[in-house]
Amino acid sequence: MSKYSLVIHGGSGTILKENMSDEVEAAYLKGLADALNAGFIELENGKTATHAVKKALMLLEDNILFNAGRGSVFTKNGLHEMDAAIMDGSNLAAGAVAAVQNIRNPVSLAEKVMLKSDHVFLCREGAMEFAKTVNEKIEPDDYFFSQFRYDQWQSVKDIGITALDHDILLTENKFGTVGAVACDKQGNIAAATSTGGMTNKQYNRIGDSPLIGCGTYANNSTCAISCTGHGEPFIRAVAAYDVSCLMEYKGLSLMEAMNIVVHHKLVKIKGEGGMIG
Repeated sequence: MSKYSLVIHGGSGTILKENMSDEVEAAYLKGLADALNAGFIELENGKTATHAVKKALMLLEDNILFNAGRGSVFTKNGLHEMDAAIMDGSNLAAGAVAAVQNIRNPVSLAEKVMLKSDHVFLCREGAMEFAKTVNEKIEPDDYFFSQFRYDQWQSVKDIGITALDHDILLTENKFGTVGAVACDKQGNIAAATSTGGMTNKQYNRIGDSPLIGCGTYANNSTCAISCTGHGEPFIRAVAAYDVSCLMEYKGLSLMEAMNIVVHHKLVKIKGEGGMIG
């Protein structure tokens, strides 16, 4: 039997012990474990890597603790604008959506863009119109309300700044974007990333998560990558694809390439965050 594997993340950074109760820590760990198990069962049952990463992320999007789907942060206008992408390494097919509202599972919509449209990337009203044609599940605004996220937004909304997904009042560095990468029994790989972006973001800001090659990338000949952190440096570094390039053109291992991008290239441009591969 071929080897198969799944890796997930619920965002980079650390919530300090003194700022998190045992109950909250247990809830985070359970949310991650449930998502990992759900995705891995897909692989065990012979499903594709794209099925596995989508399944894992849908559970994290449904979990209010993570900055994706239901737990997404508030924008400057008090809305929830969500981004997601998925990529199939076997054929370089990809789908992405940005600044969508009321979509229960943005990663599911991204997959439908990949499978049921002639496009790769849809945003805002166009993505919402497409979502209706493919019967994507829509939820009311109340579904996405979190008192924790609301309090974060209130602490910065009147001072004109955007903020990474963390407890601003406690100045923790914790980014709640979710992501997954997988290799299935057929040896094909895939990557997916989903996020609510930055608290108090303006102008329909879009980060690296839905941008193919920046926050999400998969290619059977090299690697599958999902990033998390402050999106702008990851966009400027074309971070996910850079890992693939270092492997393809310099012959580096996955670990060597990831270390160069995360610990050297991103650091030079003040990037914060990380990636899984």
